[in-house]
Amino acid sequence: MDIVMDKAALAAFMDEAFPQVAGDFRVEHLTPEGIVMRLLAHERHLRPGGTVSGPAMFALADVAVYLAILARIGPVGLAVTTNMSIDFMRKPPAGRDLLAEARLLKLGRALAVGDVLIRSEGTEPVVARATATYSIPPR
Repeated sequence: MDIVMDKAALAAFMDEAFPQVAGDFRVEHLTPEGIVMRLLAHERHLRPGGTVSGPAMFALADVAVYLAILARIGPVGLAVTTNMSIDFMRKPPAGRDLLAEARLLKLGRALAVGDVLIRSEGTEPVVARATATYSIPPR
């Protein structure tokens, strides 16, 4: 299946559907297999100690899988997360954006499954790993 929403279309969708958080995320790279998303880490994303919070990393993983799916099926706003699991593996360094590399493992008519590796910009070690399942409404 080909990409039906490019980076600009995904950004416009986020601006329209999720204006409250759209400015926190940016699509860096998009392929039919997945997406690389950036969390533009701001002070509001930090927890005590100056590291990016778990909820911010969870949101990055969730948005990355969501947009990887929409890139393939189009603007289906009611595709929803039905399950998500995240492992926090190491503390991300302060002052750096996070990059999530999400790939779709399955994209069916009713369900999609993806996995995500999150790294701090400029570093190789994975700071978190997530898996997500999405329900896709009938089209």
